[in-house]
Amino acid sequence: MSKTRQHNVYAAQWSADGDAMGSIDLSAPGGTEFGENVFSVGVQRARLPKHTFKALEAALAEGHALDATLADTVAQAMREWAMEKGATHYTHWFQPLTNLTAEKHDGFFEPVGDGTAIADFSGKELIQGEPDASSFPSGGLRATFEARGYTAWDPSSPAFIMNNPNGALLCIPTAFVSWTGEALDHKIPLLRSMDALSTAAVKALRLLGDDSVQRIFTTIGPEQEYFLIDEQYYFERPDLYTTGRTLFGAKPPKGQELDEHYFGSIPERVLAYMMEVENELTKLGIPIKTRHNEVAPAQYELAPVFENSNISSDHQQLTMQVLQSVARKYGLVCLLHEKPFQALNGSGKHNN
Repeated sequence: MSKTRQHNVYAAQWSADGDAMGSIDLSAPGGTEFGENVFSVGVQRARLPKHTFKALEAALAEGHALDATLADTVAQAMREWAMEKGATHYTHWFQPLTNLTAEKHDGFFEPVGDGTAIADFSGKELIQGEPDASSFPSGGLRATFEARGYTAWDPSSPAFIMNNPNGALLCIPTAFVSWTGEALDHKIPLLRSMDALSTAAVKALRLLGDDSVQRIFTTIGPEQEYFLIDEQYYFERPDLYTTGRTLFGAKPPKGQELDEHYFGSIPERVLAYMMEVENELTKLGIPIKTRHNEVAPAQYELAPVFENSNISSDHQQLTMQVLQSVARKYGLVCLLHEKPFQALNGSGKHNN
């Protein structure tokens, strides 16, 4: 059935009825929620034995492997922390060659002989997982019938909790590798390039007489542009809900240079959405700093403070996930495609 102008006007209406986050007194002790769902260095320092924490810090700083005893201690502390946050399951969270994240959930509870169950999480389970790799793209590295894939814990990117209305999940950032060592994800090439750049930079510093530097770290801060469209408009467009971008349509009567929209006053509905997104990102320890209207109609942007390249890349995936999931609570759909609308400004990323 064709939609009338009255339908479209009704779809665009919004009121702030129902639940709201409310205002938080950020000046009060404990008022800030930054990183509350992250197994951060501060949490590790408080929960791990002193010698274990120092050994973990040294391994991360110098790039050494972790021994089994250390991994077991970290795993137990991580499980206890996660269960206090309401988590019943954990997942090795990785980034296969699909441009999406992937996860397989496993429970902490295991049955014992007397008909009950006990919560446990070993260092072996923390360090390595074995999701089936046969259905992931691999660039032709191996045949499907002999595909094996392994997730390997990345201790340089902290574990975090993802909340759900019915519980919580412990997410452990991992790399994804084949049996023979080929990278099956986007994280391994990034880690390898960071390591190669560090090695080359340290050599250059040695030639310049600096013998104290042991490792060089790179940083990025990807700003995220995105479009928000009302759900009703979205579902009237088969091209949008199928591909996330415009496949048909006419050019707008005016170009994209809308001076009144760029850095303009943020609409109430969009600002409410932005605030909830920022609240969720804050809990995940993502340092969001900036929000504003972008140049195209219904286009907006958020920007984080730059941080370690590996952590920032993981945070970028989480940012896009939160942007899309929170939008539906406001009757909106968040489009992240680079060019979602014909003849309009693209929704891209700028690395700081």
